[in-house]
Formats: sequence, C-alpha cells, structure tokens
Amino acid sequence: MSGVHRFIVVLLFEGVDLLDVTGPPEVFALLRRETDDASGYHVVLAAETLDPVTTSAGVRVLPDLTFEDVATRGIDTLLVPGSVEVDDQRRVHALTDPGLVRWVKTLAGRARRVASVCVGAHLLAAAGLLDGKRATTHWSTAQQLAADHPSVEVDADPIFIRDGAVWTGAGITACLDLSLALVAEDFGETVALRVARQLVMYLKRPSGQSQFSVPIEPVSTTRRMDELRRHVTRHITAPLTVADLAAHAHVSERQLTRLFKTELGTTPASYIEAARVEAARNRLESTDDTLERVASACGFNTVDTLIRAFRRKLGTTPTEYRSRFRSR
Repeated sequence: MSGVHRFIVVLLFEGVDLLDVTGPPEVFALLRRETDDASGYHVVLAAETLDPVTTSAGVRVLPDLTFEDVATRGIDTLLVPGSVEVDDQRRVHALTDPGLVRWVKTLAGRARRVASVCVGAHLLAAAGLLDGKRATTHWSTAQQLAADHPSVEVDADPIFIRDGAVWTGAGITACLDLSLALVAEDFGETVALRVARQLVMYLKRPSGQSQFSVPIEPVSTTRRMDELRRHVTRHITAPLTVADLAAHAHVSERQLTRLFKTELGTTPASYIEAARVEAARNRLESTDDTLERVASACGFNTVDTLIRAFRRKLGTTPTEYRSRFRSR
C-alpha cells in the first residue's frame, strides 16, 4: 500500500459548520506523521463553484475543486457536513438545500463509502442514502431526522454509527471520533490510537452523546396532558403508577397509555423515568448530595435503580455524569 492515497472529498457550501469541514482533515493530516510510508489520504474541499464559501462561523474557506470536477473521479470517501438555523426560541433545525441534496446523491454514487458529520445526516437522508439504515446525528436534531424520514432508524446516543458503507456521526466534535474510526478501519487501531494521542483524545469515547444533551420537551396539544406533565413534576417522589395517573386524569389506564403515545410519542413509564433522570441530573450538577439522597429526592427507590435509569437514558452512570458536569 506504500504511496497509495485515498481520495477524500469534503463538501463545502454556504453556512456549513466550520468544524465539520476542518476537523476531519486535521485527523487525516496527523496520520502521515504516525506512519512509516507515504500512505494516507488526499483531502479536497469541493463546492458548487470555486468562489470562497462563508461558514457558519463567518470564516471564509476556499474550495479546491467543484462538484462537477469530483463527479468525474473515483472517490474513496465522501464526507458530508451539515448546517442549521436557530429560531428565536433557540431551537435548532437542520437545513437541506435541494440542489445540494442532488449533488450528494450524485457524488455518493462515485464513492466507496459515505460519511456524514453532525447534521449532515439530514442531507444523506434527503438523498435516500439512509433508507432502511440505522443512523445518528446531533442530539438536537434527532427528532427532526426521525420525523422527516420515518424509514431511517434514528439512534441519538452513539457518537457514530456504521451501517454498511454509510457512516453517520453525532454532534460537533464527534467529527473527530468519526474520522478516527475511519482511520482505524483503513490502517488499523494501533495507528488510529497514535493519532488519537496526538489529538489528546480517546480512540473510543466513553459512553454516548446523550449525556451532553438537554431534554427536548415534547409538545402536547391538550390541557389534560399538560396537567399530567405538571402533576408528574410536582409529585416526582410519588409512586406515579399508570393507575395513579389514570385516576388523576379521570381516564382508563388504556386511554392514558394511548394519550401518552399520541401526544408525547412515549409510554407513561418511560416519560416518568425521563423526568426523574432529568431531576437527578440537575441535583448532580448543582449539589453535593450523596447518590442515596439524589435517588430518594428524585423518586428512585434505590441507588441501583438510579444507576440503571442513567444507563438506559444517558449511557453513563450518575458518578461519571457528576464528574463531567458538576458546577464548581
């Protein structure tokens, strides 16, 4: 393999997230320092024209080639970053320009493998490249991805997911984790580990991105459901069984379960557990309470129950979560 360079194309377009574009090439550039021959990657930035592109950070970047240029070549890896808009309530919405989507579909047909960075998964999905596949994206747009593309199995927790020749990465700095995984696939984990050390990173990050996310409040459309949610918050330490909630709402247990599924897309038990985990997160971040006290104050009968809930919802433990997010 000496002297062989894999041709990597990173898409560039107006408003693209800067780190999505610059992060992977940094990882690939370090590879050459850590190998004994000239093997590695030849990375180019491709845009619709050769005019400078203004990223979301306001930094202007020059493309190397146009989409038409790279469409005539064999591509080893097509890297697709993303872009977002944020509304006046700070809600994040991934953007998918139809013209860009068409180019993604065209260039993917020339590529050995395709990888999205952060919300670039929305572009892959719009191009039909994620149909029937498991995929991830930034946690803030995972619900949007699932709603817009029901044929995609969206999992918002993993840092990256590989499904066949298609890779999807989670949010922002996870572009580095994804790039390291590509290096590991191409050159082995030993080389990837050396690159990771140069970046002062884990080769495999402990636990997923759910631990960094903030809860996205589901929107309910009825006063009854709003009152039920307030009731859960006010009585977080109570048993809060389905029977209790049904009695409070003056409906049958079957109707209550149907209300939660229709209004919030979840079950009563899952919603209650999520509310308790969120209450526990707040205490772990802002107090020195023992795990026993946190568990008791948030409706968990035991510390073991608290730990299991954290593993299910956040992919980590309360102790690990506190060590990362405790406000000092």
